[in-house]
Amino acid sequence: MGYEIARALLSIDAVMIRPDEPFIWASGIKSPIYCDNRLTLSAPEVRVKIENSLAQLIKEKFPECEVLMGTSTAGIPHAAIVGHILGLPMGYVRGSAKDHGKKNQIEGKLQKGAKTVVVEDLISTGGSVLEVVDVLRKEGADVLGVVSIFTYNMKKGLERLKEENVVNYSLTNLDELAAAAAEDGIISEKDIKRILAFRDNPSDESWIKGDVL
Repeated sequence: MGYEIARALLSIDAVMIRPDEPFIWASGIKSPIYCDNRLTLSAPEVRVKIENSLAQLIKEKFPECEVLMGTSTAGIPHAAIVGHILGLPMGYVRGSAKDHGKKNQIEGKLQKGAKTVVVEDLISTGGSVLEVVDVLRKEGADVLGVVSIFTYNMKKGLERLKEENVVNYSLTNLDELAAAAAEDGIISEKDIKRILAFRDNPSDESWIKGDVL
């Protein structure tokens, strides 16, 4: 499934690979990969594949799930669509509590002890999704884990998830994406080494010049 999802994302430029012209993230990190899974919402065939795959992943890995919670903002539509497919209630977690009304940070009904799965679009260092898990746990949710469309498989992200006892299942990851892109002639075999070097140490820019080869 990982390769199939990777090719679907590549086909609509939801994931772009550009090792010779790196993208710059908000953090300032230079990356050979740029991921914008919001584009899946505008591509019906890919959207159906993504949402059905997420639904199947939840049924297989978290059969006891009672409620879905999307991350704000990119995880919200996926949680809503998958919730509809599975017939489950959903809600989402704001980046911060509102400063008016009931001052909610969690939107939607969440009962104490509810077996909850978080729906995220992508995971890099894991910081954002762990903040969501923390908010849900403090409100009494039994967070079973996370499902996501794509993960960078970064060491820092994997370690942080493990430290917080959070399990994540992604439809595809950077390793599968790079391999699929090489097989389809989008990048070269040498580019795979550069991309994986970035994955292993994003702060080391030697991969840009191909010093890892």
